[in-house]
Amino acid sequence: MSETVVESEKKVIVFKLNQKEYCISAEYVTAIEKMLHITRVPNMPSFIKGVINLRGIIIPIIDLKQRFNIGDSEQSDSTRLIIVTWDDITVGMIVDEANDVLDIPIEAIEPCPNVTGSIAEEFISGVANIDHRLFILLDLELTIKPPELRKMNNGV
Repeated sequence: MSETVVESEKKVIVFKLNQKEYCISAEYVTAIEKMLHITRVPNMPSFIKGVINLRGIIIPIIDLKQRFNIGDSEQSDSTRLIIVTWDDITVGMIVDEANDVLDIPIEAIEPCPNVTGSIAEEFISGVANIDHRLFILLDLELTIKPPELRKMNNGV
């Protein structure tokens, strides 16, 4: 007999873009790194900044602010690269800060409202309001799905 385990919480990595808090499921995060040298790749969309060599693995880097049309990332001491893997795609995402891991109760996650005032609804899987903090949960698949990234992961 097998038991069905129902998850009551979702572990997420919290990060900031333009002082707003976003999160992605921790199960897809493989590393959080300080900014590294990014090598530009020609003929890519502006939100794909290039590639890095992380411990011998070439990883494409996207600027989440440009991806969501909310500005350009400016590097500071708190700027981070969140390395995520979805299916067979590994990507680094530039964020302003990444400094929190939370367990969000599943019942606290609500569907995306019609207007969030930040990024396009297509990238949002839900929102959670916990302890007077509003977290926007990203749909990782839609965020890193562009064909340009698939091409880069299969050999630049």
